[in-house]
Amino acid sequence: MPDVDWIRKLCLSFPDVTEDMPWDDDLCFKVRGKIFTGMVLSDGRFPRITLKCAPETFHELLEIEGISPAPYVGRYKWVTLANSNVLPSDELEALIRQSYGLVAPKAPKKKSASGKPPSSHGKR
Repeated sequence: MPDVDWIRKLCLSFPDVTEDMPWDDDLCFKVRGKIFTGMVLSDGRFPRITLKCAPETFHELLEIEGISPAPYVGRYKWVTLANSNVLPSDELEALIRQSYGLVAPKAPKKKSASGKPPSSHGKR
């Protein structure tokens, strides 16, 4: 069953992911500062989930009862699942992975990954 702990464990298993609570009881998972999945903790064990999806997936998902365009960001192909049981766990996992895969390339690169040598400020 994809509950809060299951979703959290999955999201935190991806590279460069942190969690944050920027709004009230919304737990957001970010890759290098950009949100790829969020869930509303006050919804209980099986929370509402918001995530980004590919354009072709977006329209298919909207055909499923319990899935709707996400408020404010739906036009950018974000959807909200009424709860984490709207889809089987393997399909939910695939969507979370897809969301991460869509957001990660657009997230700022890690400074240490630039390949540049450390700064030599102050050295002569």
